[in-house]
Amino acid sequence: MSYQTFTLTHEGSVATITLTRPEKRNAISTQMIDELLAALAEIEHTAARAVIITGSGSAFCSGMDLDALKSLAQQSPTQNLEDSRRMAKMFRRLWSFPKPLIAAVNGAAIAGGCGIATLCDFTIAVPEAKFGYTEVRIGFIPAIVSVFLIRQIGDKRARDLLLTGRILTAEEAKQIGLVNHIVEPDKLMDAARIYAASLIESSPSSIERTKRLITESAAAEVDAALARAIAENASIRGTADFREGLSSFLEKRRPIWPGK
Repeated sequence: MSYQTFTLTHEGSVATITLTRPEKRNAISTQMIDELLAALAEIEHTAARAVIITGSGSAFCSGMDLDALKSLAQQSPTQNLEDSRRMAKMFRRLWSFPKPLIAAVNGAAIAGGCGIATLCDFTIAVPEAKFGYTEVRIGFIPAIVSVFLIRQIGDKRARDLLLTGRILTAEEAKQIGLVNHIVEPDKLMDAARIYAASLIESSPSSIERTKRLITESAAAEVDAALARAIAENASIRGTADFREGLSSFLEKRRPIWPGK
């Protein structure tokens, strides 16, 4: 199967997804989400034992596509709910995917892109990589990713990132547990392949069962939290703050928050 928003290649027992929208900093579109879900379904039924996700160009993934952002202001409540469910489905699929996922973060991983990078089982980054959940800066809400982030780094640290929307360096991200290792750019893909090779040495059945044990024990709690997050993600799009945040972002000006 061919994809328009990334390439999928296989080398031995390793599958590699390379996001290929460098002109848009590999931003997330509806098409990318649908294709990523399709690719993961394809990979699950191949001989691949590990998956690497990386980006082309200077960014890993800069968050939601600008055209997708523009369309949000015109969507109905039903469309907003469908859109939120689609994003949640992608994140949950990454979180529970039965084969090990390795993110090779070659640059900025922002908002939803940060979610993709840190929901993988292993995250390797270059020193120049940046991480952040910047949604509050444009009147949005990092609802869906918060479900997983709190589990990863704890309540206090998650509050720091989600409420401030601040950008982290790769070193800061490593210190709080979002990144496993930092390597120089010319060593990034080699490091990801070394990770994959070490995983392939173990029993595939053991790896899959261990991942299932980790996710299934938390699945009910995660799904309940996702249901609330989906509703919040859709609901905030009807607020005056969201409309102002979106307009100011697109117009490249400071927002004037209505506060409602």
